[in-house]
Amino acid sequence: MALKVYNTLSREKEEFVPREPGRVGIYVCGITPYDYAHVGNARPAVFWDVVRRYLRWRGYQVKLVTNFTDIDDKIIRRAAETGKEPLALAAEFSRIYLEDLASLGVEPADVYPRVSEHIPEIVALIEKLLARGHAYRVDGDVYFSIASFPAYGRLSGRSEEEMLAGARVEVDPRKRHPMDFALWKAAKPGEPAWDSPWGPGRPGWHIECSAMALKHLGPGFDMHGGSEDLIFPHHENEIAQAEAATGERFVRYWVHTAFVTVDGNRMGKSMGNLRAIREVTSLFPPKVVRFWLLGTHYRQQINFGQEGLESAAKGLERLEICRTALRDLLAHPPVPGPLSDRVAFLAEAAGDCRRHFTAAMDDDFNTALALAALYDLVREVNRVVQDRGYRLTEGDERVLREVLATLDELGGVLGLWFDDVKEEEKAEIEALIRQRQEARAAKDWATADRIRDELRARGILLEDTPQGVRWRRV
Repeated sequence: MALKVYNTLSREKEEFVPREPGRVGIYVCGITPYDYAHVGNARPAVFWDVVRRYLRWRGYQVKLVTNFTDIDDKIIRRAAETGKEPLALAAEFSRIYLEDLASLGVEPADVYPRVSEHIPEIVALIEKLLARGHAYRVDGDVYFSIASFPAYGRLSGRSEEEMLAGARVEVDPRKRHPMDFALWKAAKPGEPAWDSPWGPGRPGWHIECSAMALKHLGPGFDMHGGSEDLIFPHHENEIAQAEAATGERFVRYWVHTAFVTVDGNRMGKSMGNLRAIREVTSLFPPKVVRFWLLGTHYRQQINFGQEGLESAAKGLERLEICRTALRDLLAHPPVPGPLSDRVAFLAEAAGDCRRHFTAAMDDDFNTALALAALYDLVREVNRVVQDRGYRLTEGDERVLREVLATLDELGGVLGLWFDDVKEEEKAEIEALIRQRQEARAAKDWATADRIRDELRARGILLEDTPQGVRWRRV
């Protein structure tokens, strides 16, 4: 089955054919780092982390580029409020954001371009647009002329009236058309500024991503992602700038994640319903937050709430308990003998799991159905591992090792099995477990129970097994 991807530009699922066989280039719009990132910011980051993992699993070489908009009105305002330099403020919140993503098991992008580091490329792109008649100067500002690009509006599918209503249109009588947008903004007192052929100033919001994507991936790269609110005007403007300057197709597939909502309303600062990533991961294990995000198809909105996260915790626990039970069963030496009837069916179940998992991910990266495929295998495994007195034959062992490898491998594609406990916390937990073991050896049951209850209150469940004490977060 071929991989199919929903392309916002065509509004249909298309077979994925990369620009270069075996190689995939992806650009994902990152954050404007002026405050702590929220769970809505985490969703596209986790989704694209899974896309990259899956494409690698399918044999592709993947280059993922995610930018930081470290020059922006929001950053300038926040810096003025806090008394910090704008670039220093942006650098601080960029670092915090990457820490938050790492806590969710998101692997670093291959490149993290920053606007402040790409001023020459931005200026060069603006110069091309001016030379080709797609931009015009007004005093120290430079604007893109949407009338010069007839295809403007094709990504969003909006009429001019709808675009006017939906855009953050800056009222400026100097503009030739109300929707013309700034490529370069003349310097204002107290704002960061760089030299340019049009005088000191800074880039407009949209030009940055066109310039950085073209530098790091070139025209016609494979996938461009971001949240659905970026379709218009940001991504619409990116297309206009890039294609007007190069005369070539900018992006092959446009892929957008739906919003995280709270009580049906989009999570956002203006709504006053933000939930910072680090706030949520202090209440639920980061693996649970990641699992919750993957439990809904990326093009469907997902509602943030206690009930959904608690359900995700139970779902992830089912998978982890099954893996632990398999490892426990396989820790015992098998007895001689062929494959038994009670295990034989699991060989087929593991194969079915791989096929259904792949089919789900090939159908526009349907992580919800991919998780369902893992659940189906776990249900079949539980019919075997729940019998603690069962002794494996040598034939059984080979099959169960393949089953465990399947769960490990496919769960790894979704990024489920990372260690989300910090080293200092882990050392503290291990020390308490040793104290509990010493108390039990001394028959000090009150102390042993107190330590167990203390850990349980912190979300740490202890399991006494023949192989020793195991612990896991719940």
